[in-house]
Amino acid sequence: MFKNAIKHIEEEIRITNNLNNCLNSICTYLNEKIDGYHWVGYYFHNKSKQELELRSFSGIPTEHTKIPFGKGICGQSALSNDPILVDDVSEESNYISCNINVKSEIVVPLFNKKENIGQIDIDSNNLNQFTNKDLKFLEKINEMISNKFFQIK
Repeated sequence: MFKNAIKHIEEEIRITNNLNNCLNSICTYLNEKIDGYHWVGYYFHNKSKQELELRSFSGIPTEHTKIPFGKGICGQSALSNDPILVDDVSEESNYISCNINVKSEIVVPLFNKKENIGQIDIDSNNLNQFTNKDLKFLEKINEMISNKFFQIK
């Protein structure tokens, strides 16, 4: 499943020269084609305001278009620079609910060189949806995005 998705996304990144269009395509593809990926979004850092800003997403609209660093799973990842997999969001004291149906979440940082500049955030309506396979898959996607749009050639 992920092998075909990587090929599709790799081609999308190769042919798209606009970051926002590329992110929108990736979010839509993941939301529509990967089972259990019920909401997919990219947040980017606004360092001067110490918050994340939603740049693109696919799924039910969210009121959480800005998230302070440290708040929620996304905000924790922004501070720690680490990916976070949550099997059951109801067990997280710092969880920000975007949709009452969400049961699990994965957040994977996007780096420019070694600087955390944003993250992909995926919510699932299934408990225990995400594994290390999802983590590696999403890290690969973020690496491809970074290499295309953020690395100095």
